[in-house]
This record gives sequence, C-alpha cells and structure tokens, in this order.
Amino acid sequence: MIKSLYSGVSGLQSHQVAMDVEANNIANVNTVGYKYSRANFSDLLAQVSQVATAPIGDSGGKNATQVGLGVTVSSMTRIFSQGSVQNTDKNTDLAIQGDGFFVVSSDGGKSSKYTRDGDFKFDAEGNFVDNNGFIVQGWLRDANTLEVDSTGPSVPIKIPSGLTTPALATATVDLKANLNAGSPIQAFEHAYNIDTNGVSRDDNGTVIPTSENMNVMFTSTGASLTLIQGNGVWLSSYSATTSSIIQTASATSQRLDINLNGTVIAGNTTAGNSASQNAIEMQNMINAKTADTGIYADLDPSGAGLILVNTNQTAGDSTKNIILTKGINDTTSFVDTEVITAYKYTYNDDVAETTAGIAKKFHTINDLREAVQNQLKADVTARNDAAAAAAVASGNPQTQFWNADDYEVSVDYSGRIKVTNTNLSGEASQMLYTSSEIDGAGANTLFTQNMSAMTGAVTKSTPLTSQSFNAAVHGASIDVYDSLGSKHILEMSFRKTILDLTTGSEWSMNLSVPEPGVLSAVAPFNQMTGTVSFNNNGSFAGHDPEFITFSANNGSSPDQQIDLKMGTINMYDGLTSFSSPSTTSGISQDGYTGGDLDGIRVDQTGTLIGSFSNGRSFGLAQVAMAKFANNEGLVTDGGNVYLQSANSGDPIRGTAATGGRGFIQSSALEASNTDLSRSLTQLIIIQKGYQANSKTVSTSDQLLETLIGLKR
Repeated sequence: MIKSLYSGVSGLQSHQVAMDVEANNIANVNTVGYKYSRANFSDLLAQVSQVATAPIGDSGGKNATQVGLGVTVSSMTRIFSQGSVQNTDKNTDLAIQGDGFFVVSSDGGKSSKYTRDGDFKFDAEGNFVDNNGFIVQGWLRDANTLEVDSTGPSVPIKIPSGLTTPALATATVDLKANLNAGSPIQAFEHAYNIDTNGVSRDDNGTVIPTSENMNVMFTSTGASLTLIQGNGVWLSSYSATTSSIIQTASATSQRLDINLNGTVIAGNTTAGNSASQNAIEMQNMINAKTADTGIYADLDPSGAGLILVNTNQTAGDSTKNIILTKGINDTTSFVDTEVITAYKYTYNDDVAETTAGIAKKFHTINDLREAVQNQLKADVTARNDAAAAAAVASGNPQTQFWNADDYEVSVDYSGRIKVTNTNLSGEASQMLYTSSEIDGAGANTLFTQNMSAMTGAVTKSTPLTSQSFNAAVHGASIDVYDSLGSKHILEMSFRKTILDLTTGSEWSMNLSVPEPGVLSAVAPFNQMTGTVSFNNNGSFAGHDPEFITFSANNGSSPDQQIDLKMGTINMYDGLTSFSSPSTTSGISQDGYTGGDLDGIRVDQTGTLIGSFSNGRSFGLAQVAMAKFANNEGLVTDGGNVYLQSANSGDPIRGTAATGGRGFIQSSALEASNTDLSRSLTQLIIIQKGYQANSKTVSTSDQLLETLIGLKR
C-alpha cells in the first residue's frame, strides 16, 4: 500500500518536470533559433515477490511476480528540427538552412560558444557581434594574398568602419572573342593606306610595319577573295602597235604565212594585184582572225602596207600582245617582232615579282600596287620616247610630253588601288585596261570585279581606282590600372593577315595605350604589334606576345607586367575563329583604383562581401560554422548559445554549404521550432497525467484509512 503512495508521488513529480519543460517551450515560442525540448519518462525498479520458473515435466513455467515502484524523468531531448526562416530588413541577419551552428566567443576566441541565433551586428569598433556582445568567429581577408583563407584557424571577425582598399595595378587581362573565319564579314576596315613609296599607314596615319596579304582580303560587301596561287588578271597600259609595214610588189601574188599571238594565218593574194590590193587582201586575212588573236590590221596611210594594232579596249584584247613569227613560206616584208603591253598579274604565296617588263607576281596589296606603278611608269616612258622621236622626225618638236613621274599609284584610305595623274600643265592622259584570267584556276570572279573598275583614262582631274580591298578586323578595349590607381585604356585590334587552307589562319594584333604611356622600346612607343593564330578547326593556336610591359609615366611604378590571357592552346575557352560574326563575349582585368567601403552583404557561404566606392566588391571575411556528431549533447548556456559537452563530440569547423553544414541565408532569421498546437496539446496530456497520479495518492490514502479503521 505504501508503494502505491510512492508511485503516485513519483508520477506527480515527473509530470511536474514535464510541465516545466513544456512551459519553457511555450515561453520561447518567439525566441530566434530556439529548439524545443521534451521530457523522457522511464519506469523505476520493480519489487520482485516471486521469480519466474521454467517449465518442469508436465508443469508449465511461471512468470515473475513484480510490482512497479513508480516513474522518473530519465532525460531531456532537445529537438533540432529546422525552424521556419523569416525574412528581415537587416543584411547582417543570418539564418542557417540545414545543420550547423554559428561560432561566437566572449574572450577573443580562446573559448567558443555555439548558436543558431544569427541576429548579428557591428559594434562601435567594427566587431561582428551577437546580442550578448559575443564576437562571431571566422576568417579574415589576407592582406598579402587578398583572399579569405578558410583553411586556417578561425579568429574574431572585425571590419573597421571607414575601411578603404588601396589601388591594385592590373596584372592580367582576359579576353574571350570570336574572330570571323568566314564570309561575308560584318566588321572590316579598308586596306592600309599605302603611299607611292610603299609605306603603310592606318586610318589614323600611324605607320604599319606590314602590308595586307591579298588572299585574306574582302570586297566592299564583305565577300572573301580567298585568292589561291595562280589567280590573277591581265592589265594593259596602252595600245600595242607594230612598226613593221608590208612592202608589196604590184601585179604580183604574195604568200602570207605568219603566226600571230599563237594563231597561224596563211594565204595567197590574187595574181595581178596591185600593191594596195595585196595589202587589202592581207588585211582581210588578218582581221578574219582578230577574235582569236586580239589584233587587227590597219592600212598604212603613207603607202602600200599594213600596221598591226592591239588597242586593248575589250576584255579579251587586253590579254593579248603582238607576238609575230614569220613562216618559211612568207613572202612579205614582215619581220619577227614582239610588242608587249599586256601583263598578267598573278597571286603567288611564295614570291613577289614587281619588275617592269616581265610577268608580275604579287603576295601583298603593296606588291600589286608596286607592280602596277613600275609597269605604268615604264610604259609612259616608252610612250613618251616614241612620241618625242616622232615629233622630231616630223620636224615639229614638242615641249610637252608624258612624264613617268606624273603617274602615282597608291592605296587610298578607302582601300582602293589608285592611279593619279599629277601633270599640272595639261590634260595628258594614260589608259588602263583589265580583264579576267580565264585559264583554269586563274579565274577569281571577285578579284577580277575589283580590278576591272580600273579600266579607263587617267586624267589630272579624274584618278583611276579599283574597287576597295578590305580586311577582316575586330577590336576590343578595356581600362587597366597602374600602381596609383590611375586608369588607362588598353586598345586591342585584330586584323586577318594569313589564310592557310590546311593549317588555319593568323591575325595581326595591335596593342596601344594613350600617350605618354609606353609599351614598346621603338617608335611609336605607345603601341606594339603581335600575332594570334588559329587551327583549322577554329580553336586557339597561340599568341605573341603573351604579356606586355607597361609604363604609364605618371609617377606610378614603371615596367608593369600585364599578362594577356587569350585562351588555352587547342581549346575554345578564349579566342576562337569560327565562321560567325566577330564579337567579344567577355573581357576583364584584375586591377582597380582605391575606394571606401560603402556597404556589406553576406552570401550563402557566409562570406561578408564589402562594396567599395570604386565599384569593386571583395570578400572581407567569412563566418565559421561548426557541426557536431551529436547536437542533442550540447548544453544550453542561456542567451541562445550552447556549450560543447562530453557527449556532443568535438566541433568540426568549416564554411557553410560544405561538409554537411547548411548554407546561410542573409537578411533572414530562423524562428523557434516550438509548435504551439503540439505544446498546448501536450499540456493537456501532462495535466491529465498529473490529475491521475493525484488520484492514486488520494485513493491509497482512503485504503489506508479503511485499514486503520479495522482496529477500531
């Protein structure tokens, strides 16, 4: 009977403890980061009045006879389920989504406390603290590496107010772009302006150390010429005329047997012809083959005979010269003769030949310009000499003749080959005629069209020009900084220079900075050139130079090395050359000027990112998080913090979102995980349990009263 009283009393005591626990849960329903607890009941030892026996023979076994001695609260369990995350308006409020605890310290990091309450702020000295004044632990930005190293020991986070960042000189420029490998191109510039001395200049007048390779050039519509070896045109500068005259005997039949420009012309004149009649019949024989030879015969106005003429005024004729070979049966007074005025201008990727009087081979646009200039001046000289001799022979000498130096051939700012007559004393003119090279691989329609525009008269008032020749180009620029934080514009321009149908392509690269900045040891000192090459699959094949040495000459540190990162060889992570428009997809550099701290935000990894007045943002510190093997083993220390215990395990520190630790959400707080509906229901259960145990005590008391009454 007494045991029942003790059992009832233990029940009352245990339910009172459970009531205390639940009351504490309800009291902390609005405590940030609070985790509710529950009381765990267990029965006490039981009194055994009869032990259990095993079955023997025909008798069965018997269970033990035990009477329980009551109940006790064996433990308290703290439930670390996720509380709801509530957004706030304070950017230093932090909530943990997932497992883990913030680490705080009240003694400079010598000892640590742990909390889920992320209501943090900066104190007057810039310490990152909680509401208890405990300083949040983490890692700070290293002044040398300028990085936050989370592998070292954690320290108190302190970011002084009025923080400034010094200027950082640019050390790396990264460029990602595509340089158009196809046709048509949208971005192009004209061929470099080349003067009559072959000096190349860009549109700003800056001397360029190389002229354009013709096989990578484009028309004004962006179509690629793609010249291959053997492509070309014919070009003539004036009419070819023989000085040979057929001297014929009257009333005699003559045999015409000649090879004219590769065509055999043969026949007999009529017997009894006069000299003039023989001349007319031979004229008819020659002119019947004009379509094949490009030559026609004119009657000599001074007497009986013929003059062979090529005016080079049609596309077919301009490829023809007068090359005459007399046959063995020819009875005329013709003699073997050559009059060469038409020359073939042929693209050759190995060698250039620009000498007057022989076949022309060109590689660059300057080769072509020089070849036209040399031949034109030679032809003008020959024409001038002939005219002067004729004038003297006629007894009427002239003082005005064509002068070879009157004709200048250049490449203008529009990329056109330009023939200019600078004769200021008269309107003397020179003719140019072009036609396509139609033999097999020699035909290139686009090149022929560009050159055919040069056909016509060169007068003082009207220069003669080809259509424009253009180059594929692309440009990019970026601000770079010196050691003082001064900003300078680094301009990068690319121009296609080499096309190899087997291996790929090459582009020239021009780098420049504003004066008085220096990039080169030779003039122009603020510029330097290089190359970028690509494989035939469009991947990056390399660039030179790989870095530049820059001196701003403004008091900053000289010889500043800037690495040019343009991609990985044989990869597509930087510059590429595909058949698509040239475009820059990304350009960046790592320098900046000095700036003052404007604000701080926190990302998901717990990194405190400072925004500065120079537009830069840096990780200034990173909040440490701790994870325990047994969260329930932590001991509460008041103020929303926990302490490590023997049963919690050692803290495993690290950054958010790694090693099983949750991520951090800024401008948010984790609410208490107390569920009022559960807690209030639990109150009812505890109340009923308490009332029932009180009935056990009162009922036992009544039984004892009855027992005492037996003595009366």
